Amino acid sequence: MNIPADLHYTKDHEWIKIDGDTATVGITDFAQGELGDIVYVEVETVGESMDQEEVFGTVEAVKTVSDLFLPLSGEILEFNEALEDEPELVNTDPYGEGWMIKMKIADQNQVEELLKSDAYQELVGG
Repeated sequence: MNIPADLHYTKDHEWIKIDGDTATVGITDFAQGELGDIVYVEVETVGESMDQEEVFGTVEAVKTVSDLFLPLSGEILEFNEALEDEPELVNTDPYGEGWMIKMKIADQNQVEELLKSDAYQELVGG
């Protein structure tokens, strides 16, 4: 299981890459493995300011649909449009081409609440 040390994580299996006041968000390798083949990613919240842990979209796999929870409060700036044609990028490259959104962070203090890679690995039984 791939859990990059330079990222932050949530208990809901999202990963977060922080770059100043911007964050890139996706789902973890563990999450995509649990979901199975991803067939659709829906994010209709671009341009909206949302609170931490609000649902910002959904990911649909062959067997199930899962909500996506915003790891930090802020504004959704961008959706990875490559996922419209190739949702399987979430399976094949969850930490790279399979990213889901970019957002502007409203409260940097919330970053401290996120899990580091070792804590996330412990959560998923790694």
